[in-house]
Amino acid sequence: MKSNRLFEIIYILLDKKRVTAKELAEHFEVSRRTICRDIEILSSSGIPIYTDKGRNGGIGILDNFTFDKSILSEQEQKEILASLEGLNMLKYPDMNSTLAKLRALFCKSDLNWITVDFSHWCSNNVEKDKFIKIKSAILDCNIITFEYISTYGKITKRCVEPLMLWFKEKSWYIKAYCRQKNDYRIFKVVRMKNICICEQTFIRSIPIEVGEIKEDKNKNIILKLKISKDIAYRVYDEFDIDNILYDNDGNFIVNVQYPQNDWIYGYVLSFGNHIEVLEPIDVRDKILQIVDDIKIKYL
Repeated sequence: MKSNRLFEIIYILLDKKRVTAKELAEHFEVSRRTICRDIEILSSSGIPIYTDKGRNGGIGILDNFTFDKSILSEQEQKEILASLEGLNMLKYPDMNSTLAKLRALFCKSDLNWITVDFSHWCSNNVEKDKFIKIKSAILDCNIITFEYISTYGKITKRCVEPLMLWFKEKSWYIKAYCRQKNDYRIFKVVRMKNICICEQTFIRSIPIEVGEIKEDKNKNIILKLKISKDIAYRVYDEFDIDNILYDNDGNFIVNVQYPQNDWIYGYVLSFGNHIEVLEPIDVRDKILQIVDDIKIKYL
């Protein structure tokens, strides 16, 4: 407890530059005599602390002092603060306090190099609360229950051990061990509803031999797409540059691999008349059938 108080005194002095013994005593709920003894210990340990007497006096620390400067290089200090700033944006517990202390120790100002918003456009606070619950459950190893909407619209009740929050291809997922399936699964966060954190905890991590967990057991399918040059922004935003070729008119020929499910058809149709499925034929025929069904609704 005493060593923690000594370190925190250094943090406070680096942050506020000057404080009184009375302020420190009230902060730590100890006597002024105890604070004076602490200051003597720090001074004898080589920490450049000084005291000024009088009306405007107090306890201070030399402006050019940085704590354990020899242990960490300038670049290492920046990397540590940048990493912690990222955790702070993810609402990691007590990170504000940790950042404030380390900034003071390293004599660095706020970085503010990153911001993360887990919610999608037009969503409300309910969507943000999902991530708070998921984060809490992962850190504390609590089982969670939720309702999950599958690719086909089927709603099931799930009880899982959440292991990792995962961002892939513009969507957030959690990697988890599903107690219904007795296997590892991933779940798309946007399809998770009514998340509840259980008191029951678990002890499990993702085994290395499991590899990349798949959302479902469906096989992948390779699509060959022709996309109009008029929507180049979508092509460069959504496809790997190595998968993009060009025809004689400057349009795009894209080869891409996706899980074989109904999501493919909605995705292709989102390009409107700017896209044509060249291969495989069965996907091309399915798109034609969907278009015909749509036309009937508007006749």
